[in-house]
Amino acid sequence: MDKQNTQTTMINPSPISVKKLCIIAFAIALNVIGGHIALLLHLPVFLDSMGTILIAILFGPVYGMLPPLLYGLVMGFTVDIFSLYYMPVGILLGLVTGLVSRKYSLKSWRIIPGAFLITIPGTIASAVITAVLFGGITSSGTTVLVQILNKAGLNLTASVFIVQILADYLDRLISLFLVAALLAVLPQVLYRDND
Repeated sequence: MDKQNTQTTMINPSPISVKKLCIIAFAIALNVIGGHIALLLHLPVFLDSMGTILIAILFGPVYGMLPPLLYGLVMGFTVDIFSLYYMPVGILLGLVTGLVSRKYSLKSWRIIPGAFLITIPGTIASAVITAVLFGGITSSGTTVLVQILNKAGLNLTASVFIVQILADYLDRLISLFLVAALLAVLPQVLYRDND
């Protein structure tokens, strides 16, 4: 019976409450702020997935896909058109993080392999998008590294994948540590439903 309830919850999540809406809005703001910082400073990490990871851990894979969808639309139509193209990567991250966090607790030492597990699917999608659609050139700080590897003789897709896996892993690792720290200081009453 318990297994059936778990499967039903994953397929049909509970109705969205005002509390969940507020936390999702906060998560989108985290993504926007982190994304702006990385974009303005041309950092080799993106910092735009903290909110996605937070929601996926708290509410599961279905809700985990909402922040990157809304973030991609906001950023894509305002300051960074690339966000629209990479929106599927964020949606995939929310889905995978929600699934992984249901199976494994992403706390303490488990953050290190957990970051790797949630990185791989999105990195594959992101590398294909970057190589095929943009020729390895985007608005992130990793573009320079891709071009250096490509000029050194590596083909473009391999150059993008190598740089992307390193940048994505570091980004997810930082994001998981920050989310874990945030969850450690926030009272559970703020994000647990009482229904």
